[in-house]
Amino acid sequence: MRVVVADDSVLLREGLVRLLAEAGHEVVGAYGDAEELLRDAPALDPALAILDVRMPPDFRDEGVRAAIRLRSLLPGTGILLLSQYVEVAYAQELLGSGSGGVGYLLKDRVASLAELTDAIDRIAAGGTVLDPEVVAQLLGRRIDPLASLTPREREVLQLMAEGRTNAAIAQQLFIGVGAVEKNVTAIFGKLGLEDSGSDHRRVLAVLTFLQR
Repeated sequence: MRVVVADDSVLLREGLVRLLAEAGHEVVGAYGDAEELLRDAPALDPALAILDVRMPPDFRDEGVRAAIRLRSLLPGTGILLLSQYVEVAYAQELLGSGSGGVGYLLKDRVASLAELTDAIDRIAAGGTVLDPEVVAQLLGRRIDPLASLTPREREVLQLMAEGRTNAAIAQQLFIGVGAVEKNVTAIFGKLGLEDSGSDHRRVLAVLTFLQR
């Protein structure tokens, strides 16, 4: 997979490049700021972009802004944002389009090649990957939209928000896949998400709870 990386920390940037190469990916660009990445991205045509949330010049939300612009330039490009801390507003903004192929992880996750590879594979497949700490804070902040969900349904929704498949959720919760499917169907019904035949309801389920 062709990947571009943008992070102002030389150590983290080079570490990411090395981890990605070990995982068999081709790093076609590594940048210290988001503007350089945006300038070169159309010619590089990456399948995935990994960006720090806070970058030069102001170290606020440059990575988020760049990710949104990059998706408008190259709609098929997967986006993985990295942050030192849980910043819920940025997670919401990244998910705002309702499309898949996006992720938000805390930086300490990149210390594990297995964690990084798993996240990249799920994003490349069009999934949505949220760090468990981000999901936990989102759940803690917004209980009202989920008031009708059972404890098990909340557990399933949290794992859905992390981008887990039904099979992975079943393994995590030690229940059958059929039980997971029943919980997912119940979540969709309680959140008012009818099957349109085209909408990514797993993403919409997370967005419904994030945006209320």
